[in-house]
Amino acid sequence: MEGTPHPIPRTVEEVFSDFKGRRSGLIKALTSDVEKFYQQCDPDKENLCLYGLPNETWEVNLPVEEVPPELPEPALGINFARDGMQEKDWLSLVAVHSDSWLLAVAFYFGARFGFGKNERKRLFQMINELPTIFEAVSGNVKQPKDQTATHNNSGKSKSSGKMQSRQPEPQTKAIKVSAPPKEDYESGEEEEEDDEQGATCGACGESYGTDEFWICCDMCEKWFHGKCVKITPAKAEHIKQYKCPSCSGKRARV
Repeated sequence: MEGTPHPIPRTVEEVFSDFKGRRSGLIKALTSDVEKFYQQCDPDKENLCLYGLPNETWEVNLPVEEVPPELPEPALGINFARDGMQEKDWLSLVAVHSDSWLLAVAFYFGARFGFGKNERKRLFQMINELPTIFEAVSGNVKQPKDQTATHNNSGKSKSSGKMQSRQPEPQTKAIKVSAPPKEDYESGEEEEEDDEQGATCGACGESYGTDEFWICCDMCEKWFHGKCVKITPAKAEHIKQYKCPSCSGKRARV
């Protein structure tokens, strides 16, 4: 998505320099430029991605149209979750996906130019010396073990306990693994059974399957296969109000 061409990194040092430039741009978007970034991630727009560029800048843009893309693509549709969760949690979610994307790009270059075992190891060690974007955004930079040993154990356990407490989050009402919910269910109500059997995906039109992940649009109340709208169960846990692509497009045209 870069507007101007950048030199293609071919050595470990060049790939690491590319990594640092993109990382700096992403951190700017999520910290010093956060107001501008927030405004550009309009949920009424189409699927948007956050790109970090090698020159330490960033941009919010649509994904590339070529398939497969020249480089790995960042997380798609970050704007849809913006208003459905707390800003801090949303920024943390974008930061985690940005960390994953940076590693994918770096090791894509490594694979493309034939990095051997030692080169890949050296690249990872160089990358691993830097705090992750999530750590930079959340302020939770973990210290190496040899440094934490000099601090009291209570502070260490308190820090780790805080991170663990963030893991178990209740599923939102948008998550659906089975058929559309039945309220006040009583055996023998044939009408509700017919509704379950007749449920179809609003995108592909296929019938409901018990082993598939489904998600409901809070606007039109239609159900969709997660794979048809590119929503995973993990991503759905962070969405408080889901809008399907059709409803998002309708609102954008008003």
